[in-house]
Amino acid sequence: MCDCDKSGAKSLPAPRFDVVLQTGLRVPMRDGVELATDLYQPVGYGDKLSTILIRTKYGKAPYRLPKPNNPEAMMFAAQGYSVVVQELRGLFDSGGNFGLLEHDARDGYDTLSWIASQPWSTGRVGTYGCSALGTTQVLVAQLCHPAHRCAIIEGAGGSMTGHRHRLGDQRLCSLRWGGAVELGMWVPHFHQSHAKDRSRPQPKPDAEYERAFAILPIIDILKGLGSPPTEWEDWVSRNPDDPWFDRLGFLREDSKIHLPALFVHSWYDVGAGDALHQRRLFSSCGITAAAQEHQHIILSPAVHCGTATLTAPTVVGVRELGDARLDCWQIYLNWYDCWLKDKSDRIEDMPPIHYYVMGRNEWRAASEWPPAGVELQRWFLRSGGSANTRLGDGWLDLAPPSDDEPADSFVYDPGNPVPYLGVQGGNAKGTTVGPRDYQEVELRHDVLCFTSEVLNEGMEVTGFVKAILFISSSAVDTDFVARLLDVHPDGRVLDVVDGILRVRYRDGFDRAVMMKPKEVYQIEIDLDATSNWFPPGHRLRLEISSSSFPRFDRNLNTGGNNWDETEWNVADNAVHHCAVFPSYILMPVAADVSGGIEIHGRSDKVAS
Repeated sequence: MCDCDKSGAKSLPAPRFDVVLQTGLRVPMRDGVELATDLYQPVGYGDKLSTILIRTKYGKAPYRLPKPNNPEAMMFAAQGYSVVVQELRGLFDSGGNFGLLEHDARDGYDTLSWIASQPWSTGRVGTYGCSALGTTQVLVAQLCHPAHRCAIIEGAGGSMTGHRHRLGDQRLCSLRWGGAVELGMWVPHFHQSHAKDRSRPQPKPDAEYERAFAILPIIDILKGLGSPPTEWEDWVSRNPDDPWFDRLGFLREDSKIHLPALFVHSWYDVGAGDALHQRRLFSSCGITAAAQEHQHIILSPAVHCGTATLTAPTVVGVRELGDARLDCWQIYLNWYDCWLKDKSDRIEDMPPIHYYVMGRNEWRAASEWPPAGVELQRWFLRSGGSANTRLGDGWLDLAPPSDDEPADSFVYDPGNPVPYLGVQGGNAKGTTVGPRDYQEVELRHDVLCFTSEVLNEGMEVTGFVKAILFISSSAVDTDFVARLLDVHPDGRVLDVVDGILRVRYRDGFDRAVMMKPKEVYQIEIDLDATSNWFPPGHRLRLEISSSSFPRFDRNLNTGGNNWDETEWNVADNAVHHCAVFPSYILMPVAADVSGGIEIHGRSDKVAS
């Protein structure tokens, strides 16, 4: 018998206690503002309870509804915990004024103090939540409250600064990636959840969002939607290194962390690589043995906040991925039992890294990332100068290019951007939708395609993926987008992972350096992290373009602010690949399955 519900997802644990809900609580902050709070408690458990804290910007009401609507509060309480659900400052029934992330750390700290002072509290608190609820945990964890004993942080990519591999690289709450603004995710979020006047606008129809994405300048998009006042204008009009962001308390290389955390993220969410970097920083910044030694992560093939509700069969977007279900609720209870109830045996078998290999459709355990046995391979971009479209002559090769191999060029017109179909970012509703088939997109002349030979034995790519490109442009600034795809024998082309770089930030996001037209520059595009098996008979493909709309805002190619402009320049962009400028994609290949591709001496193709 399957312990699953009607949807095929893993069932909630059977309740051990009845639960009583106390509403209408007002928890005071240090400045006198009171935050609206609900308290769930088990009946008959005992006098003292450890607590799980959920701080949300989406309201308390959904937690009061029966499953499957936000079942966590009732479920945790039914297992013997107090559960505190609190609305963030300035939202719903909480007092004060809302500011995105502005008060989350301090208010979280004060709430922890309130919980620890209650007569029913053991003084031990674990935090929980996904997305914005995960980001609030990252922020408060750096304040090292003594009652804050552990955390389960899900889907909280982008709550860091200075976490990338180059000095000055940063993501700002997922709002920017590679210097570009993530419109597809954040326009709907700001409209629906970030109003300063406490209103809760209803979601717009897809057509309305799609119309709004095209508005220029982008600083006026929320006004064009008829949204109430938000901080959209502040967030999009500031450079990534603006000190204005420092007050928000993003995770840094010099942060201090005292608690163990279980990170939960997924390959088809925004920033799986960010979650891996968060885990790394929580450990390296640890000031206690528990923080240094017990940072765990689960990486599933789900979309945003979907790991615990994966069904069998597991289908994400248009991709079938076997049975990826985990008994997440029991894993979460084991985590809290360990750190809040001194039951350390509950996590003895929990691996530091638990990840799903897509394509192989199996769970793996590892103690480090990338896992042992992974080697970095350079797959060089090759062509005869006509890699435009999937029908062109571009290919990926383990052999480096020849001396005189011609560059591939394309015209990037911001008025006709390359469409984004949806993996890590958002669709018109601001939700993640999983992988899609890019065959039609690859017929555009402004999309370069470089495809490997057919794999004989298959290949597993597990780790961080990067594209190192030598590029030039007629513009002083432009974008380059790189996307790794799986080409199926039946012709389907499913995206695996992608990334973007606004070229002015090629030397780091703490500086903007314009290009000289037609001069060649080396850039590095972070395609995030993945674990994907390319089976025998499949091929790898790397797409290169200069837009991915509406996931990212369009670079208008002027070198100006971009956020306040309405006019654009058309850019002639090129990717160079020759002995002097050897562009390549850097792929982390599992060594035991890295063979199995026939090169067929294709380096002769250009010479002919």
